[in-house]
Amino acid sequence: MEVTLPVALGSVLAIVVLGVAGLVAGGMMAMRTTLMMVAPSMLVFGLLAFGLGVKHGEYRAT
Repeated sequence: MEVTLPVALGSVLAIVVLGVAGLVAGGMMAMRTTLMMVAPSMLVFGLLAFGLGVKHGEYRAT
C-alpha cells in the first residue's frame, strides 16, 4: 500500500473532524468554544505531529 501526501493529510484531517464531531455531539462544552478553540488547536497539533513523524521517517529510512 502506497501512502501519498494527499492521502496522509486527508487521514489527519479526518481524525481531527471525528474528534471535533465527538466533542460537539457529546455536549461536553459549548459548540462555540469547541469550534473556535479546540478545533484549531487539534489541527495545529495534528499537522505538527505529522510533520515531525515524516521527518523522523525520513531520518530512519537513511
